[in-house]
Amino acid sequence: MNFKGKKQPARRDEAPSELIHRFKTNPLLFIGTVIILLCVTLAFVAPPFMEGGSPELNFGSYNKTPITWMPGNYFAQVQEAAARENRIPEQPQTDDPMAEQVWRRTVDSITYQVWRRAFESTVIHLGILDEMAEAGYKAPEGLVNKRVAQRPQFQEDGRFSPSRYRQLTRAVRMSLWREDQENLAKERFQQDILGLQPSSREEDFIAAMASPQRSFDLAAFPFSSYPNTEIIAYIQANPALFQVTHLYRISVSSNEKEAQQILQALRNGTSSFEDAAKNQSQDSYAEKGGDMGLKMVFELATEIPGAQDRETISQLQAGEYSPVVKVPLGWAFFRANTTPYPVDTNDSASLDRIRSYILEFERGRMENWLIEQANQFIALANTEGFDAALSAAGQERRRIGPLPVNYGNVNLFPSLYRNPVQEAAGGAYSENFWKTAFFTPLNAPSKPIVIGDTVLVLFPFEETAADAEMAGSIKTRYASWLMDHTQQSVIAYFLANKKLRNTFLETYSRYFLSSNDS
Repeated sequence: MNFKGKKQPARRDEAPSELIHRFKTNPLLFIGTVIILLCVTLAFVAPPFMEGGSPELNFGSYNKTPITWMPGNYFAQVQEAAARENRIPEQPQTDDPMAEQVWRRTVDSITYQVWRRAFESTVIHLGILDEMAEAGYKAPEGLVNKRVAQRPQFQEDGRFSPSRYRQLTRAVRMSLWREDQENLAKERFQQDILGLQPSSREEDFIAAMASPQRSFDLAAFPFSSYPNTEIIAYIQANPALFQVTHLYRISVSSNEKEAQQILQALRNGTSSFEDAAKNQSQDSYAEKGGDMGLKMVFELATEIPGAQDRETISQLQAGEYSPVVKVPLGWAFFRANTTPYPVDTNDSASLDRIRSYILEFERGRMENWLIEQANQFIALANTEGFDAALSAAGQERRRIGPLPVNYGNVNLFPSLYRNPVQEAAGGAYSENFWKTAFFTPLNAPSKPIVIGDTVLVLFPFEETAADAEMAGSIKTRYASWLMDHTQQSVIAYFLANKKLRNTFLETYSRYFLSSNDS
């Protein structure tokens, strides 16, 4: 089945027929040739399973059917075809270690993509056969026999040659018969799922979805415009959260007792904090003598998860030690280098850090403020006009459209992503955006819409129908779009199916990455 977006093996009447001929002539030589071909194709990255034992890899299962690579099977055929299309570049003849490193990364990337593509194609192959079996479909024996008889290797003077057919062992003949049986099942699946053509009435219905189209002016209130005065007001309302302290830390991953012993030695004066940190601490601050630098209290949350512990440590006076507390890496204690002091609200770097904190943890505060600014804009637009409101807000006129309702960014229709206003692009996947855009009366400002990190106000000023050229284009492209969309949906269905037990990464890592690293 030829799924777009997935590299498939060569057609079965080309390369596979030659493989079958070679298998027929000398099966043992055929298997050896496949193994050698794989080694040559993948250069030095051939997996270590080739060295002794059965040349077979298991990558999971689909509805309990194993997904295996072994010479000559479907997985191997797809993998070999992909390897031929994506050949390993020649190793550079140079002493430059950087060039060697780039080449090795390229080899690793190509090898991974080849095997991943073959794995996914095999999953889809098994998934289709499983669906057809559950549907109760089995290719008629007569049709399978006819397909086998039409294979090129059995033709002589344009007719089926029984003598050529009998030259193969029963096992090989049965293998070919089953292969054609599977091919016929897959072809039937393709006809049923992908072979339906839309009617002219369906094309007309889809084309009609391009109307009506609206054009909009808009005003944008980005979160980045949230003023420093509001940040300072938040600091003043939550002073403890933004106190600054300079801490040192020693942490150990073994046990609490070891941390207590180090702390006691420091309290007794038998060791300096900096020496103990460099020699005994087990975190990223050890090389700096335990120096964590200046921290605001809110920034300690990831370092000290316990709220009570964090409050205690943030209030340490200069020179004081904290008790041993639990931290993500194990156990730690802290020493204050300074007494805590209020953050400098004139320091732009500190305000930027606090702005990021508010955006992440107090986003609603920013959003409410910006919506209020948008509501003031709307009130002015209703009395003075949209252009006057833009001027008062210090914004220039920006325009999007004409656009139909295109929820989900369907590429049959004009898209928000193809419009010049970047802030509006996220509205493509927002139901609220489209409802607001098309329910707001013409020549009136919309209610505020939050899209990503921006609050928008739309002003629909024109509504038209799609012209004949656009409607004709949609009708022309619809059948192709429908097939592409269906193919991608089928691929996604099988690759995310609960019947799939996917161990690709584990198997690939075991047999490829470990061997490359050794």
